[in-house]
Amino acid sequence: MDLKRFIKPNILSLTAYDPGTINCKIKLDANESPYGFSIRYTTDCAQDILAIDTNRYPDSKAAGLREFIASSLDIEHESMIFGNGSDELIYSLIAAVGGPVLCPTPTFSMYSIISRILNQEILTIPLDSDFDIDIDLMFKTALQFDVKLIFLSSPNNPTGNCFGREKILTLIEKTDAIVIVDEAYQQFSGIESFIPLVKKYERLAVFRTLSKIGLAALRIGFMIASPELIKEVNKVRLPFNINSISQETALRVLRDGLSIESFIDEIIRGREYLFSGLLKIKGIKPYPSEANFILFGVDDTTCGLNAEEVFNRLIEQDILVRNLISQIKGCLRVTVGTENENEVFLEALREIVIKCRV
Repeated sequence: MDLKRFIKPNILSLTAYDPGTINCKIKLDANESPYGFSIRYTTDCAQDILAIDTNRYPDSKAAGLREFIASSLDIEHESMIFGNGSDELIYSLIAAVGGPVLCPTPTFSMYSIISRILNQEILTIPLDSDFDIDIDLMFKTALQFDVKLIFLSSPNNPTGNCFGREKILTLIEKTDAIVIVDEAYQQFSGIESFIPLVKKYERLAVFRTLSKIGLAALRIGFMIASPELIKEVNKVRLPFNINSISQETALRVLRDGLSIESFIDEIIRGREYLFSGLLKIKGIKPYPSEANFILFGVDDTTCGLNAEEVFNRLIEQDILVRNLISQIKGCLRVTVGTENENEVFLEALREIVIKCRV
């Protein structure tokens, strides 16, 4: 029996997303925080237990977590919805609103992948030479195709830069689309958040995630938007999508905000150290970043190796970075690691380049 005849054509044309399965001692490929949290739940008997009633379904509205985050961000409870990572929020939003969907490229791949899964038209516009939005073409495309959703990751993954604020405002104010500003990496940048503008613009939504600040294992993202939009998206959200363990763990960590802030500061310092070190390696071109990673190009005429070869040589040194040559010619991306990981990576890259020039 040919089971493919049961599968929708738009799914048959897809390739499953592969987060990568290469195992290396130093893992700098996934934009994770190098700093995590060990949560202990202690009873009077001094036993470490998980204080969760495992026989009960999770709080479907994540009320405790919602109250804490809403208070921290000075927003209404009704203006927030949680997702099992930002991926689920993208899915729910496209399922509720539909397409066409518009985004720049290169950017976070799930905007395109999920649009195609849901059989919605996806339109992509190349970034300009500074990795910023081509506002004229984005605006023209949004109007011409009656675009329903515009996804903007700022700071952008994988380029690391923030898009021009005025350009984003232009799309919010002068198109009829819902504009989503994905601020997954905002806490590592010096830019002003778009969250305060949600009350002003009913077609603005902002994504945030806990994954980049040391809680990737929990898979918690949230969207902030008008209560009207939240109400409609909530209709397609699967029930109990945030499990009890993730809710409780996230709440305990967030209450200890000092640790998170210190980790963010350490990552920013590490980013500056990495950027400075990459600048000193002949044939390597790092691009300025406002995120927790750095995009860098490999000049094969200077290095004697192309980006693919450098990527493989790093793996031989037990160091994994992200290979982006299919998206940006000659480029790799390195996540900011611990102080030691950053030093080991830079030293390995220096040796690889020097040996190939000899």
